Amino acid sequence: MPLTVLMIGDIVGKLGRRTVAGLLPGIRKSRRVDFVIANGENTAGGRGLTAKTAGELFESGIDVLTSGNHIWENREIYALMDRDERIIRPMNYPEGTPGRGVYKRDGIAVMNVMGRTFMGAHLDCPFRAMDRALADAADHCLALVDVHAEATSEKIAMGYYLDGRVSAVVGTHTHVPTADARILPQGTAYVSDLGMVGALHSVLGMATAPIIERFLTQLPNRFDPVETGPAVFNSVLIQIDQQTGRAVSIERLDREVA
Repeated sequence: MPLTVLMIGDIVGKLGRRTVAGLLPGIRKSRRVDFVIANGENTAGGRGLTAKTAGELFESGIDVLTSGNHIWENREIYALMDRDERIIRPMNYPEGTPGRGVYKRDGIAVMNVMGRTFMGAHLDCPFRAMDRALADAADHCLALVDVHAEATSEKIAMGYYLDGRVSAVVGTHTHVPTADARILPQGTAYVSDLGMVGALHSVLGMATAPIIERFLTQLPNRFDPVETGPAVFNSVLIQIDQQTGRAVSIERLDREVA
């Protein structure tokens, strides 16, 4: 039997957490999902992760939380990242950064890496970082990679760089689901961006008015997530041959909730 994996986009704020809690148990049961991964870097007030919000997501049925550049917004999570292997951060941050970039257990490796183009961070090369991680995880057949990046070209390049070496490469960070879910030539499932779980009527999960004001005035202001109203749930469902590690199928699984 193939392994069925659900990979969920960036979860934004309280509305995102409520939406996951409402939908995920039913999806796990109806689609016979074996393993769930979600990006959790925007779950606490739209920026960062806390022990409380991480706990809510694990209770909802998520197995591993990936992250990105916003994971550092709440310092309270740093110690938990060192203790809890289910929370990972991009592996190409400097040595000594809290947490780890790879989850490994029961024949599954979940890997998190961050792009450098337009991201404004001085990081190690994500491509070479993946080479090192795969060498260390050689005994784990099924590798699933979250590429947290701004540039679509960088994500696509990573997909082809890892094609045939990992089971799936998915993009996060932009919060906008892409329509390019496919199996690459050597058997790796790929999509440029999973999307998000958050408010439908928003700018990437955030209230629209302050963001429009920022564009009009170029002055700094505060962005807060929309916590009421209809929500979107963006994800992909991937089936993987457990003997070969090759993806059998990938399909978008998107929902709107009133």
